[in-house]
Amino acid sequence: MPAHHPLPSGIALEALVVELRRLSWGAADILLAYGRGDQPPYGFAPALSVEEGGEGPVTAADLAVNRWLLDGLAGAFPAAAWTVLSEETAKEQLTPGEPLAAEWLWILDPLDGTKDFLQGTGEYAVHLALVHRGEPVLGVVLLPEMEELWVGVMASLSGGASEAWCENRVGDRQPVRFSARRALGELVLVASRNHRDQRLEQLLAALALGDTRAIGSVGGKVATILRGETDLYISLSGKSAPKDWDMAAPEAVLRAAGGAFSHADGRPLAYNSGDVRQAGCLVASHGLSHLELCQKAAAAMASIDPGFRL
Repeated sequence: MPAHHPLPSGIALEALVVELRRLSWGAADILLAYGRGDQPPYGFAPALSVEEGGEGPVTAADLAVNRWLLDGLAGAFPAAAWTVLSEETAKEQLTPGEPLAAEWLWILDPLDGTKDFLQGTGEYAVHLALVHRGEPVLGVVLLPEMEELWVGVMASLSGGASEAWCENRVGDRQPVRFSARRALGELVLVASRNHRDQRLEQLLAALALGDTRAIGSVGGKVATILRGETDLYISLSGKSAPKDWDMAAPEAVLRAAGGAFSHADGRPLAYNSGDVRQAGCLVASHGLSHLELCQKAAAAMASIDPGFRL
């Protein structure tokens, strides 16, 4: 059993989950309104188009959800001994090479999958992760268009067993349903539509997996693994790499459910390290074949790109 790390400032885990539920569905209301061109709730202004001198619906929605989450956490837990880092505030908060001085750190992505939001695919997400000393211990992945709220709580935070589930707006819960597929040739990959290059194609050919499904946000990808629709996701960074806020919440939910998320060489992902880039060959899976996947991916990358750091 991992060491138990109670929440700071005497905050009860149950009360925190209740507040995260409220904030998440409020974020869903905001994003759905902006996406449909409706009047946003909670006093947020309608989006002005770029032609009208505004920032457009994507930026307006992103900023509105960011403000909703920051104000919500601050209002509900004003004395909490934690720091909050958002994708929208990172430039002001971070100094390259220097981790934030925070034992407890929220890492937020108000809108993961901006292209999907703009294109109307519905495959965008909201990520909230609580990180303790570099490890995600609580994760929330909201899929507004699917009316799904995925929550994962690690054993180190709960003091009991790790737990993950999906719930709807009225609180009805559904369990995680990993597939039973184990052989690599049967595994279904969930991949990005946009972030694919020749090296990734070579790696996928070497792994000789089964089918492939394309999904937008990282949270949406991991949700397909949790539903049993797919089995793994591979991030192979090229010119750009995903950031802490892309990965922290999906990792927490997946690992709390019993899945696995690591570098291909077995190293865990590190958060608040002084570099928000999650570079390398990252493998997320339902766990049944994770070690074999990582070993085969590492061997393939040694041939494809010998200098690549996994």
